[in-house]
Amino acid sequence: MSTAPDPAPDPTADDAPSPPSDPSPSPGGARAEGPGKNSPAAPPAAPSAGPARGRRRTTAPAADGDSRTPARGRKGAERREALLDAAEEVLVAEGGPEWTMRAVAAAAGVRLGHLQYYFPTHADLVAAVLERVLRRSAERLAPLLSTDPDAPEAPTGVVTTLLAEQEDARLMRLFVEVWALAARDTTVAAAVRGFYDDYRTQVTAFLARRHPHLPEEERRARAGVFIMLIEGASLFRSDVAGAPDPTTDTTLVRTALTLLGP
Repeated sequence: MSTAPDPAPDPTADDAPSPPSDPSPSPGGARAEGPGKNSPAAPPAAPSAGPARGRRRTTAPAADGDSRTPARGRKGAERREALLDAAEEVLVAEGGPEWTMRAVAAAAGVRLGHLQYYFPTHADLVAAVLERVLRRSAERLAPLLSTDPDAPEAPTGVVTTLLAEQEDARLMRLFVEVWALAARDTTVAAAVRGFYDDYRTQVTAFLARRHPHLPEEERRARAGVFIMLIEGASLFRSDVAGAPDPTTDTTLVRTALTLLGP
């Protein structure tokens, strides 16, 4: 026999049996054995009847829940991005040693617990910042290296655009700090190596389309030296170890173009 749902369980009678499906009194009007036990009861309210109370109150109707979920997701994503913005600012302004969870929470204007809701540990925060920094760089590189390599201006466009990015002081300081973290943290180092491996693969593919006659080993070697040249130059052109110099830049561009080929 099926059991009717109990809309409001009695917390004082955990072992109380569920009311019978037929709530009417038994024939002969048998007396109840005690309060709350086997006594006639009024039919339970249907699940949809009456105002939602107690634990039912926490369950929103499906339609309302569906309509609110995207907004809640967007809000959460926006808050997460804001926290990552603050984390980047602390990393750039203060450097790795001062890059603590409390410092990031203070910069974001939130409590530590709020930050930990999104990034439970410092390692989680580091991973999220690194993933975003490298993803943005990869997104900037992809259009450059996917242009028609046979276009006369293609190699020059790649080189000049990469060098122009090095004039963004904040971006360069951010990468310097990421490199410093990679020197101390094997997980960060693995992510950075993965980024540069992908970078090299894209440059190699660019060279393959432009110079299909070159052996694969030669293309990969050129791609590797090209990246070393450009990335190393960033330290000397971003006020970290030096500043841009027109004469030096002319030689730099000429050397980079030689690696990409005429």
